[in-house]
Amino acid sequence: MSSYKSYTDSELLSLVAANNHGAYTEIYNRYAALLYVHARRKLADREDARDIIQELFTAFWNNRASLDEEIELSKYLYAAVRYKIINHFARKKLKTAYLDTLRNTAEIERAAPDHRVRETELKQLIEREVNLLPRKMREIFCMSRQQNLSHREIAEQLHISEATVKKQVNNALKVLRVKLGPLLSLCSLLLF
Repeated sequence: MSSYKSYTDSELLSLVAANNHGAYTEIYNRYAALLYVHARRKLADREDARDIIQELFTAFWNNRASLDEEIELSKYLYAAVRYKIINHFARKKLKTAYLDTLRNTAEIERAAPDHRVRETELKQLIEREVNLLPRKMREIFCMSRQQNLSHREIAEQLHISEATVKKQVNNALKVLRVKLGPLLSLCSLLLF
């Protein structure tokens, strides 16, 4: 095996593209330490810097057949390290966001059953009070709030004026506010 120390980067790159492992080892020996120092300046963890350099040279060897032999090797390797560092930070940020989401979800799930019970009880109470409204007022109110129909649509369906619909909805809201007002205030304090 000949010594590759005297070869230029371009010659070594051509040999690597032709599956010459000795040329690859020479490129590694020339650049790994320098690239590690460069990566280490950007990263707080030595192991992260080592991993990035290892990944870089593994990818370099695995992609040797597609290497452009006209590239300037040092620029190519420094750019590759830069992109690997950027990807490292992006993955780290994503991992942190994911872990934060998991923590928040766990906290919400611990509190959720209690909120669900209160929400169910409140819905049942509202339904009970709505059912106590006079028949026509209840019908108009339900069409407005549950079916999301406009005053005009309700008026057309029931063959009454829009003003009557508006008055019935407003009266229903007044009745419900009187009956549920203090309870709604208390529930909003407990829920939030």
